[in-house]
Amino acid sequence: MIDKTLCRFTAVGLIFAASAALAANGIDVRRGADTTVYGNCVPSLVVENKSTQTIDYLQVDVVVALGDGQERTVELKSAYRDGVLYPIGPGGTATLKQHLDTSKALGAGCADVRARRVLRTICEAGGKDCASSVSVQP
Repeated sequence: MIDKTLCRFTAVGLIFAASAALAANGIDVRRGADTTVYGNCVPSLVVENKSTQTIDYLQVDVVVALGDGQERTVELKSAYRDGVLYPIGPGGTATLKQHLDTSKALGAGCADVRARRVLRTICEAGGKDCASSVSVQP
C-alpha cells in the first residue's frame, strides 16, 4: 500500500512543477537601457519570448513620472504599427523602442525620471491577441 504522505508530497510537487512551467512559458519584458537623444530621455524595454508562439507586434505604454510632478506616457514598440513587422520568435529577444518620428519626445533628461508604471500592453501573434501572459517590469 502506498503511503498517503508520499502521495500528497508527490501531488504538491507536480502542482509546483506545472506552475513553474506555465510561468516559464510567458513573455517577459524588463527595463532596458535609457538613452539621451537631443537632451530627451528615451527609455527602452527588453523582451524575452519564452512562449511557443511568434510575437508579431508588442507595445508597452509606460507612464513616466518626472521630478517636477508631471507625468508623460511613452509608447515603446517592437515595430511601427502600420509598417514592416519584426517578429519575435520563440526563445528570441528584442528591444521595444520609442519611435520619435511618430511620437512626442519625453521633454526631460533621464536624471529627471523618478518612477515608471505600465499603462497598457498590446501583444499580437497570428492576427490575434497573444495567448501567453506578458509580464512587464518597467
